[in-house]
Amino acid sequence: MPPKKDAKADPKGKGKAKPKAPTEGGGKRGPKKNKKKWSKGKVKDKLENKVILDKNTYSKISKDIPTMKIITVSSVSERMKVNGSVARRVIRDLQKQNLIKPVTVSHAQLIYTRAK
Repeated sequence: MPPKKDAKADPKGKGKAKPKAPTEGGGKRGPKKNKKKWSKGKVKDKLENKVILDKNTYSKISKDIPTMKIITVSSVSERMKVNGSVARRVIRDLQKQNLIKPVTVSHAQLIYTRAK
């Protein structure tokens, strides 16, 4: 018995190609399908350091800083939440009071230690 002929089939004997359903990428195929998207990048939180010393902050600095083993502008600025220029002034003031002594002093980095 010969095979049945479909009514949908082509008269040439070939079946019609089924249209493909669109994929997640918006129907794109090939190299543009998995195109890399750039990240926004990491956003660093802005520091809100003090630019003016008040009496509470100065008394806290004068107690804590002379007990530190290594004293630099960045360590004072980070620990006491003050601006770098304020930290330099405080370090200079503590040196005049002989509470800290210099280890290495250059134009780039100021390194001090406790005097006692």
